[in-house]
Formats: sequence, structure tokens, C-alpha cells
Amino acid sequence: MAEPKPYIKPRPVDAGVYEQALQEGLSPLLARVAAGRYQSAGDSVSQKVSPGLSVIASPKLLLGMDRAVARLVEAVTKRQMIAIVTDYDVDGITSHAVIFRTLTQYFHFPKNLIVSLIGHRINDGYGLSDPLVDRIEQLDDRPSVMITADCGSSDEPRIARLKALNIDVIVTDHHAIPAEGAPASALAVINPAQATCQYPDATIAGCMVSWLLMSQLRAELVSQNHLPQNTPKLASELDWVALGTVADCVSMGTAINRAVVIVGLKLMNGMTRSCWRVAAQALGKAGKPFDSEDLGFQIGPRINARSRMSDPYAALRFVLSDKESETKGLYQVLDEDNQSRKLTEQAMVEQAKAEALIQIEQGAFIPVVYLKEGHPGVQGIVAARIMQWTGCPALVLCPHKEENQLTGSARSILEVHIRDALQLVADAQPDILVKFGGHKGAAGLTIWADKLPELTVALNDVVAKQLNQQVPSPVIWTDGELEDHELGLELYHQLQLFSPWGREFEKPVFEGLFYVDQLRAVGKPAVHLSLRLATETQQFKAIWFRALPDEGLDAPIEVGDVVRCAYTLAEDDYQQKLQLQLIVDYAEIDE
Repeated sequence: MAEPKPYIKPRPVDAGVYEQALQEGLSPLLARVAAGRYQSAGDSVSQKVSPGLSVIASPKLLLGMDRAVARLVEAVTKRQMIAIVTDYDVDGITSHAVIFRTLTQYFHFPKNLIVSLIGHRINDGYGLSDPLVDRIEQLDDRPSVMITADCGSSDEPRIARLKALNIDVIVTDHHAIPAEGAPASALAVINPAQATCQYPDATIAGCMVSWLLMSQLRAELVSQNHLPQNTPKLASELDWVALGTVADCVSMGTAINRAVVIVGLKLMNGMTRSCWRVAAQALGKAGKPFDSEDLGFQIGPRINARSRMSDPYAALRFVLSDKESETKGLYQVLDEDNQSRKLTEQAMVEQAKAEALIQIEQGAFIPVVYLKEGHPGVQGIVAARIMQWTGCPALVLCPHKEENQLTGSARSILEVHIRDALQLVADAQPDILVKFGGHKGAAGLTIWADKLPELTVALNDVVAKQLNQQVPSPVIWTDGELEDHELGLELYHQLQLFSPWGREFEKPVFEGLFYVDQLRAVGKPAVHLSLRLATETQQFKAIWFRALPDEGLDAPIEVGDVVRCAYTLAEDDYQQKLQLQLIVDYAEIDE
């Protein structure tokens, strides 16, 4: 079977939003971009795209907040031991940083009364796992209260164990609530995904839930005169929240998430923390501001790589460190892990692609790929690559540390709610899944190894129904064509007014015909194409990443071809000369 061929399609545009944007004075191009991402804009397109912190709703609207804050006021004022348990990804690490720093720097809570726990992906597994609870049980001095962040909603059995140890558990999370409901043994569950929660945005990341909890705790401590009235608010911690929000791929279409990232990026670019200064220097960003793509594709992956390939505590120390020399050493550790992750990922992707193609040829709606020699820490990235390549949701599984189990990560397209799909499988055949959790776009699971064939059939049946029996194809949605005179740095800078970009507010992609004037393979390995593309009046430097399946293979296009490209715009300052560069997502010979 031939590799899946992407379809280049213009993004549907909402006429009402387009007209509203024009009336607000936006250019036709920006109006088109907005109308391709919103079905309704509310009172103002501009305010929704570029909101301020005033859009952040009160933490009091989160179900469970009052009870959690009351218990934490007691713990802070009576100096009771507090445990922080978070997931090992960027969202979990930044959640941990927000809680730890707020307790110690704002509330002057002693560090020796905080137990920091982050699960090891391979040894402990996801969330509030049994190995973590075992570790807590063995402590000579157990915590009185525990805060989970970016995990806990699906961990009732472990929370029940902790309750039996007289530990009050406060769950803060954003993942979907299981069918049986929020964990009953928790003292409080703060999660906007709860059906009766009144918080207006259920898409916020786990780190934002943690930030809201700490913000409300600060307000209550001030109100009760346990802290001075002039105790700073927590806006200065939004740089970490911005990183976790972008890296966790939550919606960038909501005003709250956009406000957090906009403000967080400004804080990062103030370079007040050692981690940002070191990252900027290492990434060649000196004098250039970080943007959301730096968070999603540079800093985030390095923090994630530590937890995928080893233990995550170096990642936590990196974001918290205030000593430049220590931070540089920790960055080096993260960077080396990221390089190892890339090599592992490359090998796994090639194996997964071959298996996914066979399954799709046989009519699969979701490839379920088992990699016997795969690394569980990279399976989520591999699933995302297969999803992008095939246009289908994808599930990748690897061996679990328990011999009779497999662990898996799923990534999904907009049309399929993958966590709900897994719930339907569990409801119909409860003997397949050991545990699972996640949200609309991503999920993690553990299954009994001998049930893999049953899972494959059951999950495909559920996904097929969500897709109305239509196997999806990879689609590149574009914001249309640009006139020759529009292509320039002025247009690029105009589009930056609408950043940050991310899930459900994607970076603008354009399409058009170009003449291939120059072409050569570049990179190590040489799988990228450096191009010179021409229109009737201009020539542009361009790069097509991963254009070749492997080094030495023929390029899909040649010099002299007229090609239809889907591309984004970038600013290139090669040899200190600013010019527009085209980043090619896909190109095919025009027929």
C-alpha cells in the first residue's frame, strides 16, 4: 500500500466572525484567520484573540475549592507535613514547581515539611500509582495532607489506601472523570472536567488548576491575617503555567488559556529565572523572544525527555534552580536525554509506520500497534507521529514492567474523543483494560497482554461509530492562497499579532503554486530539503523538514517542477540579514 497522501484543503470560514472582525478594524487576512478558527467570537474577536488576565475566572468557581483551601490553611498555619504528587510530564513538572514555590516563597512554609514525589514512568507508572503509595507508607514521618496535580482523578484505590493512613488527599487535575465518578476517598477533588463544576473553561491544563488553588489559598491566608496584606499575588508564576499549558497541547482557542500563555511568555522573556536564561543561550535565542513554538518544540520536549528516558527530578530542579551553573548542568542532562529520545523515537516510528499501513489497508479506523522492543517513554510521541501521518487516531503499545501487561499511549484527531472511546470499551468488556485515563486528544492505558486482539477489535468498532464508518485521511487545512504582493516580512509580522498558536488555534498555513528553482538534501541525517521556490515576481528560501523517508532516497519533487505547497511563514536572519522563509508542510507536483 502506498503511503497516505495528505489532502490540501482550505479551512472553512465562518462568515459572521469574518464580518465582525472586519468591523473591528482587522485586516481581511487576519479576519480570515480568525474566522477559520472560531464559530462565534462573542463580544469581540480582538479581545478573544488577545485577552488580558481579567478573563481568568475566580478560583472559587472550581468545585471543591473551599474544602481544599480550608484544609490547606490548617496545614500551612499549623506546619503540618504536605506531600506534592504530580505527573512526570511538563504539565506535572510545572504544576509541582508552582505549588512548591508558592508554599516556600510566598507562604514561607519550611522546605523540610514538603515531600516531593514524581512517579518514574517505567518503575512507577502514571499518576498516583501503587509504588508511590508504597513509598509514602514506608516514610517515618508521613504527610498529613497530599496535593496531587495533573493526576489523581482515576486513582480512587490508591487514594483509599492513603485515607486509611490518615492522609487527607486533595486532587487537582484536568483529565476526564471516570464513569464511576470522582475519587470518593479524596478530601476534595478540584477538576474542571467534573460535570457539576461551574468553572467556565474545562480545557485548562493541570498546572493552571494548581495555580488557581494556590491563588485562592493565598487570598484566604491574607484574609485570615496569616499573611500580610501586601503579599504578592501569583501572576509572576504564570511563566511556568504557560509552559505547561502549551506543552500539554490543551486548547489555544479559549480566552483563559490564551491570556495565560501571552502573559507567561512576557515573563519568560523578562529572563528573571535562571532556567529561561540558560535555555535562551543554549537555543540561540539571545536577544530574541521565546514564542509558543519554542515552548512546544524546544523547551517542553527536553523536560518531557527526562521523564521518558529516566527519572524526572532533574527536570524539576532545572525549572526551580536559581544558580546559573547548576541550571546549565541540568539543561545539559535534559538535552542529552532529548537526543537519546530522538534516536529511540526514530526507530520506533519506522516500525510503527509499517504496521499501521498494514492495518489501514485492512480497514482499520485506529491503528493499534504493538512494539515488542519499544520504549514506553516514547510511545506517546510515536502515536502522535502515526496520527499525523495517517490522519487516523493511533494507539501504540509496549511491554509493561509486569510481564502479563502492556502499556499504551493513544493520540487522537478532533473527530474522535479517545478517552470516551476507551470508556466504552471498558464498559462493554471490563476484562481487557487494567486501567486508563486521559482526555479528548490523548490517553494512557494498561491492558492485559493476552487481550490485545480483543482490544484492537473493540476499539476499532467504537472509533468507527464515532467516525460514522468513514476512515479519515490526512488533511492539511490551509488559510487559502496569498497574492504575490502579500508575501513578505510585513505579512509575517502582522500574523504575529494573533499568536500564540496551538491546538484549536493553529498557526496559519497557506497554499500556492511555486517553481522549484533549487533543491538539496540537508541535515544529519540528510532527510530535509532546502529549497529555493519562485513565483512570477519573487524567490523565497524554504525548508521542508522530513521530506525524505530516509537519507539517500530520491526527493518527491525536482528542480524545474511546478509544485503546490502547503506552507507556513517564518523569519530567517541568516548572516544577520532578515528575510522571509517558507516552512513547507507538504508539496506535490501540480497536475
